[in-house]
Amino acid sequence: MTKARLLRLSVVLVSIFMILLIIVYWDNVGTAHFYLHTSFSRPRSPGAIAAGEDWETLPDVDEFLAKLLSSSLKQNSSIPRKTEQLLVQGSNKPMVSNLEENVRGYDWSTHKDRNSLDQEKLQVERQRTLREFCANSSFTFPTKERSFDDIPNYELNHLIVDDRHGVIYCYVPKVACTNWKRVMIVLSESLLDQGVPYRNPLDIPREHVHNTSTHLTFNKFWRRYGKFSRHLMKIKLKKYTKFLFVRDPFVRLISAFRSKFELENEDFYRRFAIPMLKLYSNHTNLPTSVSEAFGAGLKVSFSDFIQYLLDPRTEKMAPFNEHWRQVYRLCHPCQIDYDFIGKLETLDEDAAYLLQLLKVDRLLRFPPSYRNRTASSWEDNWFAKIPLSTGISLGAGMLMVLGLLVVTPRWA
Repeated sequence: MTKARLLRLSVVLVSIFMILLIIVYWDNVGTAHFYLHTSFSRPRSPGAIAAGEDWETLPDVDEFLAKLLSSSLKQNSSIPRKTEQLLVQGSNKPMVSNLEENVRGYDWSTHKDRNSLDQEKLQVERQRTLREFCANSSFTFPTKERSFDDIPNYELNHLIVDDRHGVIYCYVPKVACTNWKRVMIVLSESLLDQGVPYRNPLDIPREHVHNTSTHLTFNKFWRRYGKFSRHLMKIKLKKYTKFLFVRDPFVRLISAFRSKFELENEDFYRRFAIPMLKLYSNHTNLPTSVSEAFGAGLKVSFSDFIQYLLDPRTEKMAPFNEHWRQVYRLCHPCQIDYDFIGKLETLDEDAAYLLQLLKVDRLLRFPPSYRNRTASSWEDNWFAKIPLSTGISLGAGMLMVLGLLVVTPRWA
């Protein structure tokens, strides 16, 4: 009788252990298939830091899961990786088949990179600026004081995870996010072309890049891991390299306007342009299609767009679209301690340095900049069209209302 009880108890314990292993490892991106090219700790210097270093005291469940993750790292560190040794081959100027990329064009001119020492100092300064901003009690905005646990899952949909290299990227629309998403697809091997993972970011069709099913994001963790999802998020935030890119917030608004309202976009016309034209330009009986509206000369003005952003009625109808939503609502920089903060204004240098830190610069290159990217020098001309009273409200309320200047655009 005693032997039978011990047998049953053993079966139960083994079953529980196997269930926990499945929860931790069963991931179609592959937490069981780590191929780390970067340290899990903060990239304070280009040198790698041993896995498992600098662990803080964790709750029991977190500690258990963390040990499992560390165990998988040690096992996989000895697995040979052919892909790591692949150099980017072929021409430096790959063929671009997508129409939008052809229209925009790429800038393949060479750029003088900052040296590593300058880049390292720059990152220290950017992180210090962000920490000071978050610690400044005299400056507040909604959700600033909440903890990571207070962030609902649906607000974590911009945090893309690459378990193969230990990377988390928070994408901000209109800040080179299309190409960074392409990079994440190549690194995570989350998209196949005829059964083979993409190797060149520019080969990935744009429609696949922005398909949410292509990426593993934090908001999907609940469906995969259930009640362990937050524990795993925290461990990955602690151990993975986390990065985001920002840009001058005023120029980001110009870029969003140009992209969504100066080009024919049926969805944005119906969802946003029609209400703006009715509210701020006193138009009625508007065409139902964007092509008819453009043919009749009915377009949203930049002034209408700014009024829409500042109108307190706007978000009572629906939250801001992600293309002009505040960075603090997309990436939660006061709740997540980012290891690398890049700027669109220094994209080429920052991207090259980040890929070196991640130790993936031999696998791929970051796609080049667009030749006609919205430039900071356009800012004065665009905002000169805004009425003075609106401009004052926008300038004074930019941090509070739009929340896009989380990181100052005045960095070198």
